[in-house]
Parts: sequence; C-alpha cells; structure tokens
Amino acid sequence: MEPLIRKATDDTPKIILDKDKNTFSIAERSLPENAFDFYKPVYEWLEQYITQPAEQTELHIKLDYFNTASAKQLGKIFNLLETIKYSLKVVWHYYADDADMLESGKRFARLTGIDFELKEEEPEEDSDDFKIIYE
Repeated sequence: MEPLIRKATDDTPKIILDKDKNTFSIAERSLPENAFDFYKPVYEWLEQYITQPAEQTELHIKLDYFNTASAKQLGKIFNLLETIKYSLKVVWHYYADDADMLESGKRFARLTGIDFELKEEEPEEDSDDFKIIYE
C-alpha cells in the first residue's frame, strides 16, 4: 500500500499515513478552504487500510489549530476507524497551555469508541510567531 504523505502549508496539515513504517499522523494547522476535498484522499486511504490493518495502529493528532469544517472531517475519520478500534489508539497531542485543544480531544474521545491518549506537550520556546519582546 502506497503511503499518503502531504507537506504542511499555512492552511493545511502535514499528513503521514504509511503502513510499512507504521507511521500515522496529522499535524500542524488545519484550515483548508475546502476541508471535504482536502481530507477526501485521507478518508479513501484509510478506507483501504482498514481492510487489512496492522496489528496495532497508533494515529497521532498534533494540531495547533483546526476549524469547524476540519473538525467535521476528523469526526468522519474517527467514525471510519471505529471499525478497527480493537487495535487502534489515537494519541491526541496538545500544548499544556491550550485548554481548547485538550477539550477537543476529550470530546472526540467521548464521541467515539476509540482508545484515546491525551498527551500534554510543552510548547517549543520559539514556536510562537507572535511573541512580543519588551526591551
């Protein structure tokens, strides 16, 4: 099965779906102009994957931000993946100071029958593009 790899842009997340390397992740920002079209190849890849999944699948979600349209697509992805919930774990990464992202992870965990791990991360020191430096 060919991997699905997409580089991040300002508005779309980095996606790695690689069965051979057992690497599954969606990371950075998800604000695509058309979330349905953007996530369609992801959904289609996962539809094929669940027909012959690995013994254990660990999907890492490490989004800094996502919009409502992306949330809907993530929900569809999680609903699809419920068919392999016996061997699936979603690791929902969130920054310690991001209560909204933590709550989003909790909400998805409640709405699905999937094993969710909520993993707190410390923000990278230079990750904030909008830092104000006082002299």
